[in-house]
Amino acid sequence: MAIFKGAAVAIVTPMHEDGKVNYEKLEELLEYQIANSTDAIVICGTTGESSTLTHGEHLQTIKFAIDKVAGRVPVIAGTGSNCTETAVMMSQEAASYGADALLIVTPYYNKASQKGLIRHYTEIANSVPETPIIMYNVPSRTGCNIQPATAVALARNVKNIVGIKAASGDLSQIAKMMSMADGALELYSGNDDQVLPVLSLGGLGVISVLSNVAPKNTHDMVMKFMEGDLAGAAKLQLEAISLINALFCEVNPIPVKTALNLMGWKVGPTRMPLCEMEPENEERLKKALVDYGIKLA
Repeated sequence: MAIFKGAAVAIVTPMHEDGKVNYEKLEELLEYQIANSTDAIVICGTTGESSTLTHGEHLQTIKFAIDKVAGRVPVIAGTGSNCTETAVMMSQEAASYGADALLIVTPYYNKASQKGLIRHYTEIANSVPETPIIMYNVPSRTGCNIQPATAVALARNVKNIVGIKAASGDLSQIAKMMSMADGALELYSGNDDQVLPVLSLGGLGVISVLSNVAPKNTHDMVMKFMEGDLAGAAKLQLEAISLINALFCEVNPIPVKTALNLMGWKVGPTRMPLCEMEPENEERLKKALVDYGIKLA
């Protein structure tokens, strides 16, 4: 059984103006996502600003989401770290709260060799043997790339390493990995502009930033593909490209939080070192939202 099929939202972590986590707003966002057909919630990933949450905030936010979602859709908790021991601790806590799966990013800054990656992921997985793990490969942020042979070896040799969020942007690498995996690895797109290409290589869905602002359309894009309506799926993918480009014209999650604020959600600021958008980029984002058919507040 796949952890999910369709579109999972890489949900933002809303903040009060003083920078504290806004749990009331997070509950509103969770309800909005579920009401609009989102297939899973990814909490405390990159888009959720996990890198600037304290360990206490990080774990509290994960627990809050699991409790509020209450089994209606899978909740996937981001518990990766560049320190294996920290990732083990976070993963064990999230598993104890009832997380349906864990999203584990590659070690960043200190990076790792492929042998080191195998040891890192194996140790984390063995610490939570009943909880499925999705590896998260995003070399543009981490400086660390899971090679196809490494991803496949982990999926074959560690029973609860089941999937990968592929955010390398390298479709040739993804194709090679899926060819080697021969069905042993669940594949999710980590790039909103490559959902259909990744689905065509055997992907099961997307872990999406776009879903924060367009959950139903992102879900429908994947479902149309799954149902064989390739033209309908392609139409939704292509219609979203200008908005997707605007959502990534500055470092994620600056634009998507700005977009939600423009839509009236009042999700608050990002935490430093992330800051407000450049005015010209915000204007570009506004235009993209309106052109896509999203009403601004």
